[in-house]
Amino acid sequence: MAEADARGANAPEITVSELSGALKRAIEDRFGYVRVRGEISGYRGPHSSGHAYFSLKDANARLDAVIWRTAFQRLRVKPEEGLEVVATGRLTTFPGKSSYQIVIEALELAGVGALMALLEARRKKLAAEGLFDAARKRKVPFLPMVVGVVTSPTGAVIRDILHRLADRFPVPVVVWPVRVQGETSAAEVAAAIDGFNALRPGGAAARPDVLIVARGGGSLEDLMSFNDEAVVRAAARSAIPVIAAVGHETDWTLLDHAADLRAPTPTAAAEFAVPVRADLLAALADLDARCRGAIGRFALRFRADLRALSRALPGGEAIIAQPRQRLDRAAETLVARVRSGVDQRALRAAGLARRLARHSPRALLAGQRERVRGLIGRLARLGPTLIERPRRAADAAGRAFARETAALARRRGERSEALARLAARMARAVGEREENRRVRLAAAAQMLDAVSYHGVLERGFALVRDESNRPLRRAAEINAAEPLRIEFSDGVVAAVAEGRAPAPSGASNRAAPDAAPARPKRARPRDGSEGQGTLF
Repeated sequence: MAEADARGANAPEITVSELSGALKRAIEDRFGYVRVRGEISGYRGPHSSGHAYFSLKDANARLDAVIWRTAFQRLRVKPEEGLEVVATGRLTTFPGKSSYQIVIEALELAGVGALMALLEARRKKLAAEGLFDAARKRKVPFLPMVVGVVTSPTGAVIRDILHRLADRFPVPVVVWPVRVQGETSAAEVAAAIDGFNALRPGGAAARPDVLIVARGGGSLEDLMSFNDEAVVRAAARSAIPVIAAVGHETDWTLLDHAADLRAPTPTAAAEFAVPVRADLLAALADLDARCRGAIGRFALRFRADLRALSRALPGGEAIIAQPRQRLDRAAETLVARVRSGVDQRALRAAGLARRLARHSPRALLAGQRERVRGLIGRLARLGPTLIERPRRAADAAGRAFARETAALARRRGERSEALARLAARMARAVGEREENRRVRLAAAAQMLDAVSYHGVLERGFALVRDESNRPLRRAAEINAAEPLRIEFSDGVVAAVAEGRAPAPSGASNRAAPDAAPARPKRARPRDGSEGQGTLF
């Protein structure tokens, strides 16, 4: 114990940073570059800075790992959760956490089994999104005008495709050169597919009607560019039908599932893209021959039918017989219709003549005579109070009659003197009738004056009325203090009843002053007037 304390007391003091730096140098000098195999764990994608942080683990240990942004962009195999890989990099420490970690500079899959597992997981993911559905795949056009090829411009694949297209059906070919292997291969293939779809129909660069994505055979690692998710999605969203021709017949990639058509080889893809021109020419020649034969047979049959119809066609007389008969019947019908029209016009003219007769001057004169008779009758029926009205009516009738008589005299000069005499007689008759009515009215006025109560008032009598202007005939109808209106011949005097005067001697006392009978109600005149008193 004493020795240990002595050694501790003699050891030099160092800081935490110095110790961490010493450990860092010791580990980096001891291990340097290493290759570590393990399973990726805790990967959540690249950080916002572009760096990637995760761990490598096996059954017994765990190692922190980091990939800087520049190295991450160069990786052929991108890290994925649960993927077994072999990482190459430098082992170092991180003093801030007192931990050690590996800075990865290269990443590769740990064997074919891991690669197949990765492809199967990717295939299931893309299939779940519907990118491999047969319903979304388009039919390759039968005869494309332009063929687009996405492949390497220097390999044997492009020569085989061009040679096969020239043999079958020469069409314009547009080649988009890409790398078919390497780190940037997948990005170039996806950009080529999108680039062909971005071309406008009828633009400066011809837009293909079908795309061929081709590559020769190789190992699974060589074909990994065509298993990339970006390439599969580009083929799935392509508006131009895509033919996948990657590897040999036994080679399958995820692009084969997403493409509209898979060809076992690049040569077969060229055969699928265009038909055989010679076969088309032979088919056209056969169709042309069949068409000519059909036209000839149709002409022969038409000629035979025409001869048969010409034999069945009747002669000229038979053809015009029925139209001639219809013409004769139409002529007879026309004559009958003309006669019927003439008769109808005659009947209409007779009707118009009768109407003109009713409006002749004689008829008008007879109507005026009847009107005069009616006016005379109306004058006879009118009461004495409407003498002025008959006079105005008679004057108006006389003026109207004079106007009508003048008009008739202008139309018929020979009737003027008779109408003037008739007017004079009418005026004398109206004057005599008016004079008679005036005499009768004067007699009635004298009779009215004779029976009026005003004459009685002139003889010294008076008419007593109450507040409502109702005449009072008996003293019993008057109450004490009741306002009265007494009418004399020269005016009306207001008075108030003071009471009943003492009865003269000999008068019978039939009613006591305080037992005056109730005032009888008097009906108002029907004409709405207040009514005038009467002594009768």
